Amino acid sequence: MIKQLKKFIYQWISKTFMDGCSNYNSLKVRKSCRSKEQARDVFASGNIPHAQGLIFFNPFKAVQFAKEFGFPLVIKPNVSGFSRGSHFPIKNYQELWKAIFFAKLWWPYTVVEQYLQGNNYRVVVANGKIMSVLQRYAPFVKGDGKATIDELIDQENAVRESMGLYPCMSPLQKGPQTLSFLAKQGYSLSTVPPLDEQVTLFYRISLAPGGVVRVIDKALLPKVNQILFKDVLKLFDANILGIDVILEKGIETDFREQKCIFLEVNSRPYLKMHAYPRYGKAEDLSGDFEQLEQLDIQQSDTY
Repeated sequence: MIKQLKKFIYQWISKTFMDGCSNYNSLKVRKSCRSKEQARDVFASGNIPHAQGLIFFNPFKAVQFAKEFGFPLVIKPNVSGFSRGSHFPIKNYQELWKAIFFAKLWWPYTVVEQYLQGNNYRVVVANGKIMSVLQRYAPFVKGDGKATIDELIDQENAVRESMGLYPCMSPLQKGPQTLSFLAKQGYSLSTVPPLDEQVTLFYRISLAPGGVVRVIDKALLPKVNQILFKDVLKLFDANILGIDVILEKGIETDFREQKCIFLEVNSRPYLKMHAYPRYGKAEDLSGDFEQLEQLDIQQSDTY
């Protein structure tokens, strides 16, 4: 009875929150990847560069962490996905308290971590090799010196529609969330950004508020970086992982020559987005999928 209930719950979770996500890892592996705390512990055991962080229930623990390590910081639920409930970069105590409140709406136990300003990537490693690399961007428009932000949003949304991205990506938004974020930068929808100025419309690097991805040529990754990502797959004993990482200079540069922070691993990475890049050409991953489909996955339908 309990086993059937778990299957029912897992089916509901998959349908409601994980449409387009892969399912090629055993229950044991998926359990080992569910929380940020678990991932950080494994990173530490394998000497994988990662941010200093803390899991807390009492908000004052996060305040103490801020006093010790300083700003900027990240606040996020210990269990979540798609950047739900995440807030960054947090630059002061007022923003910290606000972020804690909203993160705890998702999950009572919360993560506070150091934040690195840099290039954000999703690296999918499967069957012992690099399957795909995407650079991820928060929603933005680029100024042409003539159009307002309002007009630039319309232009970008028209491009996304013409490219057929909407089954996966989302249009840029003009609601209160966007207006508030623009106001913090001294902008409004009527602002005309200078030529080539990139205006961020929201802080989250996520598809839901209009974020996009760029395909990165795997061949551009230095050998040492490729080995590092493959080592993470081995540490979790997984068939496939979506690894989230920030690199100060970029993934094409040796990670040892720059600041680098591994954020988390996804045991059921959202592979659908790899077919809908805003920048670059979508890769043919059919051969990788064929290999993954041949795997014998233990308890794939159990949470």
